[in-house]
Amino acid sequence: MLIFYKLARNTFVECIREPVYFLMLATALCINGLFPTAAMFVFREQIKFVVDSVMATSLVFSLVVAVICSAHTISREMRNGTVLLLLSKPVTRFSFVLAKIVGIMASVSVFLFILNASALVAVLIAKDQFRLEFGLMAVYYGAIAAAAIFGGLRNYFRQVSFTSNTLAALLILIPVIAAIYYFVRVSGMDAHGEIDPEEFIEARHLIPALLLLFPAVWTMGSISAALATRLELVANLTICTLIFLLGLVSKFFVMQWVGDSLFGSFLRALLPNWQYFWMADALAARQVIPYSYLLWAVLYVLFYIGFWTLLALAFFNERELAKDSR
Repeated sequence: MLIFYKLARNTFVECIREPVYFLMLATALCINGLFPTAAMFVFREQIKFVVDSVMATSLVFSLVVAVICSAHTISREMRNGTVLLLLSKPVTRFSFVLAKIVGIMASVSVFLFILNASALVAVLIAKDQFRLEFGLMAVYYGAIAAAAIFGGLRNYFRQVSFTSNTLAALLILIPVIAAIYYFVRVSGMDAHGEIDPEEFIEARHLIPALLLLFPAVWTMGSISAALATRLELVANLTICTLIFLLGLVSKFFVMQWVGDSLFGSFLRALLPNWQYFWMADALAARQVIPYSYLLWAVLYVLFYIGFWTLLALAFFNERELAKDSR
């Protein structure tokens, strides 16, 4: 168990120290903060526009990061022969594969958690149809800059990782800013009467929808990890993109060809149906997503992760490692 924990921790640390990890995170954070400015061009739908946009950005960027992390921590170790050194120690192939998947999912979860916090900030910035909370926007981008400065200073004076220290600062600053401004906004609305659903979305509606993005990226993390035992980054990203696109339209084609039957439901479950995790329509209708649905989604993903973990182990067992290290 100790060896498994160390392998998973090292995989997590290796992922968050990659410069491309921070670049993807910083890009997604900046994009999420800019969506409220575009919402001023829609009529009384600014909250829906911002929520749809930030959720889509968070999901797509997290899926790409999952593939990149898999390529850097699995494909690269197989290519340079590091895996041979690990397997020469008391490390089984199953422990290696499972620890890699857990470490990748942990790093992607941290990535998505920060983006979900930024989603709440973006909703708070879109104050109403004709006004933006420019003060909060300044604080938000100031926090991103402060985190980068903190990471740079730590890297310069202590010679420690810039990306991991910047990530730690963002992990604290963005959620704290979102929580403080949310409670201030809710307190002000409660003092003046009922909350207008066209100008604000409550956390009890938004948080379950954001939580459902985690099972989606965990699924892609396990898929990309399994493919990384055989493929390099470009091929892995291409196949994962194809799986993502097919999962988006699988329900439509299965309904057209098979219909709404038990066999059709089984076919829809073969590919990861991303519609199960996308609750933008429910948010637009101001429906409260029950936590029981979140539980069922997690159980569905656990079975899916288990299948791809076994597939990754099968791919890894048949891999000629010594031949790759020459």
